[in-house]
Amino acid sequence: MSEPHLLCYDMGRGVTAFSTTRCQGYSEGKYGAFNINEWCGDNELHVRANREALCSSMQIPSSALLVPHQVHGTEVRVVDEPLLQASEPQRRQMLEGVDALVTNIPRCCIGVSTADCIPVLLYDAAHAAVGAVHAGWRGTVKHIAAHTLQVMQRTYGTRASDVRAVIGPGISLAAFEVGDEVYEQFAEAFPHHPEVCARYAKWHIDLWRCNRLDLESRGVPASHIHEAGICTYGHTEEFFSARRLGVSSGRIYTGIMLHNMKI
Repeated sequence: MSEPHLLCYDMGRGVTAFSTTRCQGYSEGKYGAFNINEWCGDNELHVRANREALCSSMQIPSSALLVPHQVHGTEVRVVDEPLLQASEPQRRQMLEGVDALVTNIPRCCIGVSTADCIPVLLYDAAHAAVGAVHAGWRGTVKHIAAHTLQVMQRTYGTRASDVRAVIGPGISLAAFEVGDEVYEQFAEAFPHHPEVCARYAKWHIDLWRCNRLDLESRGVPASHIHEAGICTYGHTEEFFSARRLGVSSGRIYTGIMLHNMKI
């Protein structure tokens, strides 16, 4: 079993953070080669083999890899011992309709699936807590990254000034063309930051910038936020893009896992 090729992020001591790429997996066609998302139409056996390969590379059991079924909402699920100890059907129900996960449990990999949407990872080293956020345009306009940070503050005592964040591969301003109705929602959600929208032949939205602004506005230092700067629409040889490949294609998994150690 070959190890998957990962884009890894340095978020500091005590944590592993990454995004998967399309390389070195078992899936085929528009799902090829590495996809662990079971809701996008891929072969079930291929998805399972890819998940096993990822877990093997991280030296964790398959039960420690969490992949929520996202719905472009703002539901944040706290991953705790009751969730991890639940039966498989119960766990699937608990992860249904969830677009962000947070946890303070070591050796438990939480993550989100994207294919042009923006994945955001959060790491609070002071309280040994992490978060993973799926910020599509609907989630971004509803400030899901900031909402997830608030959940971490309530649950773990996280201070924004301690947080390190990664904004992973996603569609860029140049590639993200939208209709007037979407533009109007962003103009209302970010009224003091007109730079998040640009007018070409049609309106374009900068989702990277929007999510950075959300985190900065809640107190995360700008220097603590790393942007991968990779446009999925322009780099489909390495990353999945639903706009370019169609919705019946694979998904990037952007995950984060605490190490089993004192920080």
